[in-house]
Amino acid sequence: MSRKTLNEIAVQDCRVLVRVDFNVPLRGGDVADDTRIRAAIPTIRHLLDSGARVILMSHLGRPKGERRLEMSLAPVAADLGGLLGCDVPLAPDCVGNDVAALVSELEPGRALLLENLRFHREETANEPAFARALAAWADIYVNDAFGTAHRAHASTAGVPNLVTEKVAGFLLEKEIHFLGDLMTSPKTPFVALLGGAKVSGKLEVIENLLPRISSLLIGGAMMFTFWRARGFATGSSLIEQDLIGVARKLLERAEELGKEILVPSDCIATRDLEAAAPGSVVAEEGMQALDTGVDIGTETRRRFADKIGAAQTIFWNGPMGVFEKKPYAGGTLAMAEAIASATERGSVSVVGGGDSVAAVRQMGLVDRISHVSTGGGAALEFLEGKTLPGIAALES
Repeated sequence: MSRKTLNEIAVQDCRVLVRVDFNVPLRGGDVADDTRIRAAIPTIRHLLDSGARVILMSHLGRPKGERRLEMSLAPVAADLGGLLGCDVPLAPDCVGNDVAALVSELEPGRALLLENLRFHREETANEPAFARALAAWADIYVNDAFGTAHRAHASTAGVPNLVTEKVAGFLLEKEIHFLGDLMTSPKTPFVALLGGAKVSGKLEVIENLLPRISSLLIGGAMMFTFWRARGFATGSSLIEQDLIGVARKLLERAEELGKEILVPSDCIATRDLEAAAPGSVVAEEGMQALDTGVDIGTETRRRFADKIGAAQTIFWNGPMGVFEKKPYAGGTLAMAEAIASATERGSVSVVGGGDSVAAVRQMGLVDRISHVSTGGGAALEFLEGKTLPGIAALES
């Protein structure tokens, strides 16, 4: 399928409706982290500089069809205006006569932000009449919201089917490029580092990546389901009882394919997780009944770092431990540093997922990673081999 890019179309004096992902955290009525807003700036700036009349639309939070003041995009409009160096007015709604008047008055080279799409239940339901109302603002449709590309909502799937000229923004194209290369043409050795709480959340990704990778490194609480699959005790650690057999089959499948799955050989364990009590290193055969695993161990960090250091392509999704508690963040932070160092030596690295991205940002390593994905769920579904509605709707 073919998909046009932003550089292939003329936008001067056109009304360009752009789906962005401004679903950002707010604190005290202000934007607490504007990373997603900054990620959309190249597309918005290109359109403004090209003389387009730019209409931006996004959701924020989960208001479930109710107009909730604390989920208004007003703080986003203020932050965006500061980044662009110009006023970006916020429309009182995303559809209706008041919005129509603002759109008609919009001058070339200026932008308007529509109010939260999810103040209308019709957005998530992809209701045809709502999609038509949004599409009425568009001569051209641009999707630059990879974080919502896996949702078949009105703004991502309904609208582009009603607009003749539709393209991907620069951010969406970048996401497709980096994630697509992981699936089709990764430089080898290709190492995937997966963490998080549950095997079930990563199962399809593992199955789809296994034939493509050289090594799969398993961290986070999901490691304990693999420990049980190998016959080790896991104490009070989180496991998925019903997936122990699945984990065992994945280990066997990797061996059949000549691939390597590295399961941690040790972990950090504690007996008081709630109090974030300092843990101790416990080997895979040494877990006691009251032990709860909270991070990968020191020997595992070294082994994983060695594999990452020898890789040409690296993908990371999911923390190595209970990252939100400082005493148990060491493994996650160590992996972030290892990936950044490998990237500086010439490896291609892609990081996606909330805590993985948070670790990279916390350590100031964003500029030392090839690509930090803006879409956790969307990135995983992409790597599962699924068709993302927001991307499919742009193809012709």
